Amino acid sequence: MQMIRTLLLLLIAIALTAFVAINWDTVPVRFWPAGQGEYLKFDWPVGFVALFFFVLGMVPMWLIHKGAAWRLKRRIGSLENSLKANTVDPAPSFPTSTQLDAAAQEPPVSPL
Repeated sequence: MQMIRTLLLLLIAIALTAFVAINWDTVPVRFWPAGQGEYLKFDWPVGFVALFFFVLGMVPMWLIHKGAAWRLKRRIGSLENSLKANTVDPAPSFPTSTQLDAAAQEPPVSPL
């Protein structure tokens, strides 16, 4: 399973690298109005802009997933702990014949 995941991540990295390399044309990206119709502007490659907004859109869903997984792990842990607390201990085991023989061979302790 680890090998499949590694290969999948490698293919995704190669595809993203190829996407950025193909879309290397720069475009002006306006970030913030600076006044008088001017903007704080950077020229970035199209591939970087697309990847940035893809990641920006993926982050909220990833956070929701991690939060749900954390909540479910806590719930499963509390259910397991309550199950352990409510289980009845098994009946005490009776001593075996070898344990009885060993106890019979010991000399009795005399009271002081």
